[in-house]
Amino acid sequence: MSDTATTTLDLGIGGMTCASCVSRVEKALKKVPGVRDAAVNLATESARVAYAGGEDLAPQLRRAVRDAGYEPRAADAALAGPADASRWAGFAPVGIGLLLCAPLVLPMLLMPFGVQWMPPAWVQFALATPVQFGLGARFYKAAWGALKAGSGNMELLVSIGTTAAWLLSVWLWLFSGHGGHAHLYFESAAVVVTLVRLGKWLEERAKRQTTAAIRALHALRPEVAHLIDWDGQEKDIPVDELRAGDRVAVRPGERVPADGAVAEGATQVDESMLTGEPLPVAKGVGAQLTGGSINGDGRVLMQVTAAGSESVLAHIIRLVQDAQAVKAPVQRLVDKVSAVFVPVVIGVALLTFAGWWLAGLGLETALIRAVAVLVIACPCALGLATPTAIMAGTGVAARFGILIKDAEALEIAHQVDTVAFDKTGTLTEGRPRLLALVPAPGVDETAALRTAASLQSGSEHPLARAVLAAARERGVALAPAQDVRAVPGRGTEGRVEGHRVLIGSQRWMNELAADLKPFQAAALASQAQGATVSVVAVQQDDSQPPRPVALLAFGDEPKAGARAAIERLHAVGVRTVMISGDNRGAAEAMARRLGLNPEAGEVMAEVLPEGKAAAVSELKAGGHTVGMVGDGVNDAPALAAADVGIAMGSGTDVAMHAAGVTLMRGDVGLVPAALDVSRRTVAKIRQNLFWAFAYNVAGIPLAALGYLSPVVAGAAMALSSVSVMSNALLLRRWRPQAPPAQS
Repeated sequence: MSDTATTTLDLGIGGMTCASCVSRVEKALKKVPGVRDAAVNLATESARVAYAGGEDLAPQLRRAVRDAGYEPRAADAALAGPADASRWAGFAPVGIGLLLCAPLVLPMLLMPFGVQWMPPAWVQFALATPVQFGLGARFYKAAWGALKAGSGNMELLVSIGTTAAWLLSVWLWLFSGHGGHAHLYFESAAVVVTLVRLGKWLEERAKRQTTAAIRALHALRPEVAHLIDWDGQEKDIPVDELRAGDRVAVRPGERVPADGAVAEGATQVDESMLTGEPLPVAKGVGAQLTGGSINGDGRVLMQVTAAGSESVLAHIIRLVQDAQAVKAPVQRLVDKVSAVFVPVVIGVALLTFAGWWLAGLGLETALIRAVAVLVIACPCALGLATPTAIMAGTGVAARFGILIKDAEALEIAHQVDTVAFDKTGTLTEGRPRLLALVPAPGVDETAALRTAASLQSGSEHPLARAVLAAARERGVALAPAQDVRAVPGRGTEGRVEGHRVLIGSQRWMNELAADLKPFQAAALASQAQGATVSVVAVQQDDSQPPRPVALLAFGDEPKAGARAAIERLHAVGVRTVMISGDNRGAAEAMARRLGLNPEAGEVMAEVLPEGKAAAVSELKAGGHTVGMVGDGVNDAPALAAADVGIAMGSGTDVAMHAAGVTLMRGDVGLVPAALDVSRRTVAKIRQNLFWAFAYNVAGIPLAALGYLSPVVAGAAMALSSVSVMSNALLLRRWRPQAPPAQS
């Protein structure tokens, strides 16, 4: 392996609670020799580490995490356990804390009614101490780990603040001379610890909801497959043992265990969990089956083509996990703030204490106000603001067949103001028909069709299939073809019955000096109707230009919903452009059927495949943020050249790697939906960051000035994290806009 090779490792991390934790773990991982980059995600409790390939750094990375005060785990630990785990799991310690705090809080609730009552000091001590050092033990452990690592975190702030309040109460009770009549702050320490633990429990509940998309995808794969053994008998084996080439029985109502093709039988298959398409799809012999889809009422035998990590479902899961693990660009600002946040807060608390003490308010008041500063200044919300929104957004998008490759693609997509579409197979059905064959004077029409079909008998190109279909319909017998080769962007050439035959665009024929005058009128008429025109030519002598023998006119139909999708993009101010290799007349005629305006520059015609990337770059050069929509194979360079590539299709490797967004079915209506979910997710990120910063910007001065008690500060701090998580989870209600009813 070369020195430049990079290995990526995903690592679960337990014990992180705030943005400062994220910063500390990243620093620890980056210090490991060989590590090139490390990105830690608080919401998924995971890290993605890139390091120089060759040596296995996993043990060193786990040790670095442990030395930083955290617990290394399996990468998928966040997904461990059933998706429907009890919503009250882990609540017991919090419940005990609430019960112990109730007698301490009750006097505060009775005061507005004129009831002056307070439990004796020894009772307050007995109630608060188990909460402080039992329920709060995790804070001390994490704070000690932070101190050993020479940094700070949320637990350090809470530990210092609540311990100071507890110690002050003990001192006032035992040594102030007021005895049991002193005003104590046991309730502040105990309630803050309990509220913070309650907030963390609510966060954990919300996190389980943000990982629901991944859990649902994992649940799509069955545990057992019915393997057809060598003797024709069914044998149940774990799905993990399936290999390409195996024959498997799929019974009615079962999930398809792997990718494959129907070998025997027929059925209807529900692929909605993979594609978002609600209608069952008919499957007969030879039809492709995708692992995770649900078989209907027919028993079928399938031949496995891809299983395990190579299946489409595995690709989808990796894509969604990658999108949720990678850090969004906006998060970098948050990380910079978080790196200095805890030391600054401790400094502000010390200044608050010193300021009020020197102002003559006394040790007691000064300390309580400093404690309030420490308690309210929690960076939890800052660390959760971005990743929770990204997890919710990418998760709900995946449910409807929109796979977002990474957080950067998600963040850029909301800025897209121009969408460029490939024409064939994206805006059109991609199944053209041969509308007309115009032979040259003196040429037999059937002979011309025989020549064209013979040359293209082995081609999978859509136009070639249209010619072959026409030949079959007319019962034309084909001749053998030799030396057949495709000429990219121009056509096909080869030898049929001893002659060199060429089929391709008028542009190619003009380059070869072929005489196209006999077809000029027919070509213009066909193009005006939106047809794509090709020329069949025969060359008997290499010293002479090829002689055109027939004109082929092909027609394709716009995809259902393509015009509505373009109209929806126009409605939100997004410009649309169609890129086509067709001649300008045909391209503009199809564009008008789709609702595009050629006069406004919304058609780029006669673009060769290798020129699509240049066309996208030309649009970007005009100052536009460009999204390119294509099939993900022929259009890979253009998808990569765009600010955001959007690949149509079933999630092939090329599509997934070249595009930032993959649409799991060929529905153009998902393009505006993908941009819409991006806009809404980025809006949630901004809202979350606003609230996270607002809590601290408003709360710290109020606490320092004495307007917030530690109890109120603790409640506000817990509320900040919960509100950020809850706001992000609102994205789960998102649905793609339904296309308008066709009149």
